[in-house]
Amino acid sequence: MKIAICGKGGCGKSTTTALLAKELARIGKRVLVIDSDESNYGLHRQLGMELPRDFTEYFGGKDKAFKRMMTSEMLEQAKLSAFAKKFFSENFTFADIPEEYCGKKDGVMLLSSGKIHRANEGCACTMNSIIEQFITNLQLSENEFALIDMEAGIEHFGRGVDNSVDLVLMIVDPSFESLRLSKKIQELGASIGKPVRFVLNKVTDDIRQTMVEAIADSEKIAAVLPADAQIAAAGLAGEELTNSCPGVQELARELAAGGLV
Repeated sequence: MKIAICGKGGCGKSTTTALLAKELARIGKRVLVIDSDESNYGLHRQLGMELPRDFTEYFGGKDKAFKRMMTSEMLEQAKLSAFAKKFFSENFTFADIPEEYCGKKDGVMLLSSGKIHRANEGCACTMNSIIEQFITNLQLSENEFALIDMEAGIEHFGRGVDNSVDLVLMIVDPSFESLRLSKKIQELGASIGKPVRFVLNKVTDDIRQTMVEAIADSEKIAAVLPADAQIAAAGLAGEELTNSCPGVQELARELAAGGLV
């Protein structure tokens, strides 16, 4: 199953992605996490890994790939390796992903589309286009999951990155902006025929009912995750997330059983 994990900045997308990846791996699933947020430098630490090489480098780096993306030169480059050829024109699997661009730990793999490394280097269009192509041609077995940690906001919908996923999970934090955004993301998901489910995050007892009532569709709430001081402290320190979250455990079991889609 391919799952896009999205929401506004600071809602807990990366934390939820890391916790869910670890939980799916614990119950025997093969998991690939795709870090498509060019400004997030913490997801790999939450997974207990080093940041992999930018996947964009496989195609000559951001500058070269941008110049070649819409030209025959890029397609000519696809002849250089079996995987590159598959990437542009055929389906591929986890086994085909170049190992030097993929971190691995405890049954979880991590691939990073690329990061912004210097000022004035340009937009993230190239990285988004490559990840869109990656998700489109990636083929999964019933025992495999790809979790795509999207950049903040909704631009990924505009770029078509979500077109080939099976499920959109929106992480909703206790803020007016996040609750309002849930309605827009539900509309955008429906417009491309993708089911949208909501994960309420950082929830306390006194605001739970308010969030449930304000969400776009309370029947589509997939999980409610309480505010957790230990998880928050690990995130603040940039440490690996080692604690389990009952809400994430239940969500992982439901996904593993084929639910929510």
